[in-house]
Amino acid sequence: MIILHCYRSHRMPEAFETVVVPRELETLIPAFLANRGKELDALRAALAAANFTQLREIGHRMKGVGASYGFTRISSIGAQIESAARSLDRVALAGQIEAYAGHLRSVRVVYG
Repeated sequence: MIILHCYRSHRMPEAFETVVVPRELETLIPAFLANRGKELDALRAALAAANFTQLREIGHRMKGVGASYGFTRISSIGAQIESAARSLDRVALAGQIEAYAGHLRSVRVVYG
């Protein structure tokens, strides 16, 4: 089974990013992806409020949870968000948050 677009948006992705997830996690992935959409909203709100502590904490959680479910790019983006938040780098944070949004729009899950 394939899930297309874990985060719905008005824009179509330019290309899909395929993530292969172990079949035993199949029942957990819909909720996992729904939570990532909420996380994206929280990141945007924290950036708008210049809440670098919250940005760092969310990035740290992303870093830990992404690879656990087979989403290594989420972990990588999370690490970059955590680092940018420590440096109070709004430009880098905005770029990584939009990279995350793009990833969520374009990810395609394949169970295997």
